Amino acid sequence: MTSETPNAPSLSIEKIYIKDLSFEAPSSPQVFLEQQAPEVHIELGITHHQLNPEQGLHEVVLALTANARRGDKNFFLAEAQQAGLFRIAGLAGESLTKALEIACAHVLLPFAREAINELVTRGGFPQLLVNPMNFEALYEQKRAAQAQPAPATTQ
Repeated sequence: MTSETPNAPSLSIEKIYIKDLSFEAPSSPQVFLEQQAPEVHIELGITHHQLNPEQGLHEVVLALTANARRGDKNFFLAEAQQAGLFRIAGLAGESLTKALEIACAHVLLPFAREAINELVTRGGFPQLLVNPMNFEALYEQKRAAQAQPAPATTQ
């Protein structure tokens, strides 16, 4: 954003950091003898909260979980919570939420991708390459799901 428009929305990265890392390989070393590769499932989560309203400071956490299984055998479970502090000005409401869940998540993904891959390879497994993600589509899916009325419950 330019300094010519002082009231224009702005987003700046203040800090990128690992909030939590975890790796488990409960079936090792036996899984290293397996000939068939496991199925790997990747889950993504985004959380955010405001730290300082006066300064527009927000923490965004992108959580990636990779679980490799075949049958009842768990090859590995890798979890990374990549976080960032972002200073955002000139946005409120849905525009602010979109910036946090789309723009900030987009900034954090390469760091989380690297952390997960590093955990998995240091655990003795082949590289785990996490594909790029369309955070805008994920945001729209989340909004659509929230707009659906809750199913009626019977007693």
